[in-house]
Amino acid sequence: MTEQDLDGLGPVDFLVIEFPAGHSTFTGEIAEELLNLVEAGTIRLIDAIVLTKDGDGVVDAMELSDAGELGALVELEAQLAELLAAEDVANLANAMDPGSVAGVLVYENVWAAPFASAARRAGGRLIADGRIPIQDIIASLEADEELEETGA
Repeated sequence: MTEQDLDGLGPVDFLVIEFPAGHSTFTGEIAEELLNLVEAGTIRLIDAIVLTKDGDGVVDAMELSDAGELGALVELEAQLAELLAAEDVANLANAMDPGSVAGVLVYENVWAAPFASAARRAGGRLIADGRIPIQDIIASLEADEELEETGA
């Protein structure tokens, strides 16, 4: 990428979505929603891999093309930058439970690129970011609701 390309880059995030042993029901819905995000210009997929961790903790990383039938994802797979290194894979796999499968996505938040570029041109720099897991939000809302109901 050129310096000009990098100047226009939006924030880049990654997700690791784990599917515990015996709890995955892949129907193609995930791929369809990912394609919808790309086609809408919300994100640009930079890298995607599938990780498996056996019962002994041995990890195998596969590029999308090695993971089986890609369907409509075949178009995206050809454009991936393959940014993740072996060390990244090892670090990400540490969070996985034995016997699970995980999808790893690295993506640019295209929707935020104009804002990010403007902030950089104004001399700003990102010094922290984060994400609140939806499970934590649900737990917090449920706790607030119970507090209201009990008055305690």
